[in-house]
Amino acid sequence: MNDPVNAEITQILHDWNSGDENASERLLPFVYDELKRQARYLMSRERSDHTLQPTALVHEAFLRISKQGGVNWQNRSHFFGVASRLMRQILVDHARQHGAAKRGTAAIHLSIDDVTVPAEARAGSILALHESLERLEKLDKKQAAVVEMRFFGGLSNAEIAEALGVSERTVVRSFSVAKLWLYRDLSDGAE
Repeated sequence: MNDPVNAEITQILHDWNSGDENASERLLPFVYDELKRQARYLMSRERSDHTLQPTALVHEAFLRISKQGGVNWQNRSHFFGVASRLMRQILVDHARQHGAAKRGTAAIHLSIDDVTVPAEARAGSILALHESLERLEKLDKKQAAVVEMRFFGGLSNAEIAEALGVSERTVVRSFSVAKLWLYRDLSDGAE
């Protein structure tokens, strides 16, 4: 995305911080396509008969973002980091509601950047990853945030680095370590 658009998004977020009631409405046209891309990316990992559609996921996430108070928006990357967390929560909530009947089925394969991770079927792969991420977050919040922004938000290493205030190299290292930790955690849960 080009610099003038990033600057406009950041300005709208700062206006939102200052109490501008129309800021969220002004922001939506600038972020909708990226949110929709993130939602399509997430939904492509779900089962083909999933009842939640990318558009509904975007609308629900933006509705939750609009209702959040007390967020001190920093910039575009910070916004998309929060959006990825909310999309994760929406998918987890949806999986919990619709996943109880799926318990006891065969093992699921969850892919995190070409690493196939077998996991015991709980309420679905999204719940397995969510539970594992919660355990990782207790050990290392930064690693969990990197995975969340990359897996659920589809953010690049540069965007994650900007959102977390670290270097891209730190993001790459954190993701590598977190990926191994998640693999082990999910594999242990399958046994």
